[in-house]
Amino acid sequence: MSGVPRVVLVDDHGLFRSGVRAELGRQVEVLGEAGDVQPAIELIESLRPDVVLLDVHLPGGGGQAVVQAVKTSAPEVRFLALSASDAPEDVIAVIRAGARGYVTKTISTAELADAIRRVAAGDAVFSHRLAGFVLDAFAASGAAGAGSAGSSGEVKPSFDPELDQLTSREREVLRLIAQGYTYKEIASELFISVKTVESHVSSVLRKLQLSTRHQLTRWAAERRLA
Repeated sequence: MSGVPRVVLVDDHGLFRSGVRAELGRQVEVLGEAGDVQPAIELIESLRPDVVLLDVHLPGGGGQAVVQAVKTSAPEVRFLALSASDAPEDVIAVIRAGARGYVTKTISTAELADAIRRVAAGDAVFSHRLAGFVLDAFAASGAAGAGSAGSSGEVKPSFDPELDQLTSREREVLRLIAQGYTYKEIASELFISVKTVESHVSSVLRKLQLSTRHQLTRWAAERRLA
């Protein structure tokens, strides 16, 4: 690849996309933006960028759905997940789908620009804290399934079955509750309404068969989700 990487931004928050575009400046060429799964798929297939900066939580199916839809029609396009979530299940899901890296939104501008260039060049890139558990998860899964992986060699990490009941957004809300965030703080952190936070908490309580926030916090602490 020569010149600056050609990039498409996929995130459901327009203000965040504008901020990324402004911060990266001339270090990349932003070809286009999308905030939902289907428009993102159509845009990527049309523009064929070098790298797609992709949030894992999107309306219409999530970032994983974008990667899966595009990897057959445009296999040369590389994906770098850029998300507020550092939950293992989010990271593993999008990497298994075909993304080349995963960094969190706490990354600096210089580090993000470098990550984009490296992914465009074919490298795999992870935030420092995420790389360890990605390797651990795949190594543990590979050891457990070495005799039955089949010809595809696909690695399927196994997680807590109770936690697996929850959606990515519910797990994100649960983790923030475990860290002591109030509903208002969670709403601000995730760019959603307090009413939506309450709805997610009610759903989590129902799925885990718990009745109070105190029980929920203890459940999360036992699993070291804080």
